[in-house]
Amino acid sequence: MTNSSVHSKLLSRMFFRLLPYQVLMLVINAANCIVDSIFASNFIGKTAMTSIGFYAPMDHFLFALSIMLVSGSQLLIGRALGRNDLEEVRTCFSSDLAAAFCVSVVTSLAMVLAAATNAFGVIVKKPEELASFNSYLLGQAPGIPALVLGQQFFAFLSLENKTKRTMAAGICCVAVNTVMDVLFVYAANLGTFGLGLGSAVAVWAFCLVNASYYFTGKSEIKFSLRSFRMKKCLDIVQMGYPGAISRFVEMFRCFIVNLLILRYVGSGGLSAFAASNSVMAIFWPVPFGMMAVTRMMLGISIGEEDRSSLVGTCRVFMRNCMVFQLCLTALLVLLARPFTLLFFRDPADEVYQMTLMGLRILPLCMPLAVISLNFACYAQAMEKKFLSVALPVLDGMVGVVCCSLVLIPAMKMTGLYIANVINGVLCFLLIFFHAWAAGKKIPRSAEDLLVVPDSFGAAPEDRMDLEIQSMPEVMEISARVMDFCAERGVDSRRASHASLALEEMAGNIVSHGFAADHKKHHYIMIRVIRKGDDLILRLRDNCAAFDPLERAKMIRQEDPVSNIGLRIVLGISRDVRYQNLLGTNVLTLRL
Repeated sequence: MTNSSVHSKLLSRMFFRLLPYQVLMLVINAANCIVDSIFASNFIGKTAMTSIGFYAPMDHFLFALSIMLVSGSQLLIGRALGRNDLEEVRTCFSSDLAAAFCVSVVTSLAMVLAAATNAFGVIVKKPEELASFNSYLLGQAPGIPALVLGQQFFAFLSLENKTKRTMAAGICCVAVNTVMDVLFVYAANLGTFGLGLGSAVAVWAFCLVNASYYFTGKSEIKFSLRSFRMKKCLDIVQMGYPGAISRFVEMFRCFIVNLLILRYVGSGGLSAFAASNSVMAIFWPVPFGMMAVTRMMLGISIGEEDRSSLVGTCRVFMRNCMVFQLCLTALLVLLARPFTLLFFRDPADEVYQMTLMGLRILPLCMPLAVISLNFACYAQAMEKKFLSVALPVLDGMVGVVCCSLVLIPAMKMTGLYIANVINGVLCFLLIFFHAWAAGKKIPRSAEDLLVVPDSFGAAPEDRMDLEIQSMPEVMEISARVMDFCAERGVDSRRASHASLALEEMAGNIVSHGFAADHKKHHYIMIRVIRKGDDLILRLRDNCAAFDPLERAKMIRQEDPVSNIGLRIVLGISRDVRYQNLLGTNVLTLRL
């Protein structure tokens, strides 16, 4: 198997192991939105759906706030894990949670104040719609801290490989929201206040289930107020703001688009747009979940300065996500009518027709969004300042707003739907021409579009990838490592040490790690890198967590011949680092 195919296989395995749980997080939000919309349209009325539409900008703001903190802390923690700097990991974690709590509490109080003072009266002109919206804000406000903190805990639990807990939290959230809507909306008849309050109670359940793990003392990542650093909060914001720009500007886009709809179509158009977006929210979790996985993997790749992982992760995202999204887009278009009937039942109603049209056109923008999301994530991780800012601003606001200003007056709601599709085309053109200018050549491949700096990571000729699944394969690696070192001028002593170290450590994993549990598909991925004067050996496996450094401490006082192989490997290595990253053991040796 070639180096590239071995590495692609590893990335795909890790990608798809993490993906379901990241998608789950976004499906939870979508499911709650659908539940609220169904109760709003069937048990309260169109005014409640209009309130949900007016709340969309605030929803974008809260999501942007969470994404900024999550993406910034994930990238910094990924880099710290790549360097095996556990103190930095704790500092990032503690600072992130403290910042999330403070900002979310301030936001919650601001929402209460805005509702109490009718601050949104400048936008919501009809008295009955303003009263309904104010009640919805008051219901949602108590849940804001739980929403923001819960998303932070969810992201960190993914790094700790506690995916079952995150799944339980998600199921709990949807179940609680449904029960609360039945109690507050249907039984108690609390209207939009009950609708918002049900969501608040649900996100508190979600947050507490996730957070409880960090009170058990079993977590690898620890919270400590002593580790809080204001400067680290600023670093998180600086690293994370490109990932949140799109959501922040979408808040303004929503305000502008809502005003255009109200002026040229009316409140019926706003209800149709809210219903269409509620359904679309079911399908967006796939590309956004893939982006979350990509961000974690990119952070670690950058920390390890692993060029092939960096490029390979983006390729896996593009290839797999595009196939999924094309299938989901076709499915959504085919099911446009049944989805419309969830909200509006009269085909003669203008709102019904506008919603149906939205569900037939809006999905077409999603495959194009896959490209934009991938490159926005990559630009943020690599700190490409221009693209990491320009692409989210274009995608989040400028493209849709400019096209809508032209198309909505002439084509009403259909013009808005088409504007979203055109926006995707504009984003791809920005990516293409940016790569052309930065690379000084017409991009002809995905790697050309990425424009990875030449100085980043090891070149293909300076690394070798191996996959091992059995003991006979372990015995074969010695000669291959020796040949690799000889071809690159590594002295015979270090070449022998590298061969011995890999044979010993890989043999231990096969003999003990493979036998320790009963997974059907065990693997060891080995990478040998020549970088400058360093010879770097990296072993990844999917066995139960095992830290050879901790094991060495335990046997130090025992019989000197016990675990002699491990002792020899640690003795001949200049530097040894172990981490458990995203559910895989990673051992790095420098010779």
